[in-house]
Amino acid sequence: MTETVRDPGLQPERTRLAWRRTTLSCTVAAVLAGKQALQGGPTPLGLLAVAASLALWLAFVALAHRRIRSLSVPRPGVLPVRVAWSAAGCVLAFTLFSAAVVR
Repeated sequence: MTETVRDPGLQPERTRLAWRRTTLSCTVAAVLAGKQALQGGPTPLGLLAVAASLALWLAFVALAHRRIRSLSVPRPGVLPVRVAWSAAGCVLAFTLFSAAVVR
């Protein structure tokens, strides 16, 4: 099996920056969803929504941090499929959660 030649230039840095931007976007979405869920005072359902948003955000930050660290080596490996599906699942869950809390 032949090894794929990877770009040793700026591609890993651009990917690292993209992960950081996505993490920032998820942070903003989590904060706004939490604020919307608690609008009108804390309710048990609102607090559950905030807890779910926090757990989802923590999962995405852990995935992003893992990928950012893996890009710091001179020849970073390919993103594992499991991590890609997990990150996509977090983004999809944030999308659904945000749509559910918007009134």
